[in-house]
Amino acid sequence: MPYNISVVKGRSYCPSCKKRIRWFDNIPLLSFIFLKAKCRDCSAQIDLKYFLVELISALNFVLIFYLFGFSLTTILFFILSICFIIIFFIDMEHFIIPNELTFTLMIIGFLKSFDPNLNQYLFPNYLNSLIGGVMGYSIIWFIIFAYKKLRNKEGMGLGDAKLLSAIGFWFGWISIPFILFFSSFAALILAVPSLLNKSKNMSSQIPFGPYIILGCVLYLFLLEQIIKYLN
Repeated sequence: MPYNISVVKGRSYCPSCKKRIRWFDNIPLLSFIFLKAKCRDCSAQIDLKYFLVELISALNFVLIFYLFGFSLTTILFFILSICFIIIFFIDMEHFIIPNELTFTLMIIGFLKSFDPNLNQYLFPNYLNSLIGGVMGYSIIWFIIFAYKKLRNKEGMGLGDAKLLSAIGFWFGWISIPFILFFSSFAALILAVPSLLNKSKNMSSQIPFGPYIILGCVLYLFLLEQIIKYLN
């Protein structure tokens, strides 16, 4: 997406030598291992991120299917998780979150809230979904606005606001405070070593999208405990 390269037109090719990748060199996980992480034609190193994305996606699909079996919930989490994986790696490398993904997640998140047969603990009704979407966007927008007024420069980006809004549409307004707490805590923990060794400073650009995603994953894993605590 960041390079505007179509996945529909044309075949996969090596970014180094531009040669087309043969089908047997394009098998997820296995081809990376058999090729020893090198292009067959030019021997350029294949980035480890390709293997990681394929591995995380595979493990993720297996876990979701194990938890929810053949169900609409499984399909919904397949869609959400693959979008999360794409957003995670794009934001880490390019510091952007594509609107095509966040807007799609917003629409799906809101539309699914009209299905009364879905798990109400996981997915809220349409009113809670709508409030969650508005609340998620508004909180990040206010942080951006306040930071710009105080420091006279940009802090976070609206991509983060759209991502948190999409999550709000999926899991309702009650999820937003927990996800913000978890994501901020994760960002702080992971940023501290970089600040201590001075590889980054307080003004360094840090992609917050991946931390929002980590916060959402933590929220979902701890949802049962959260519900018990709130009750």
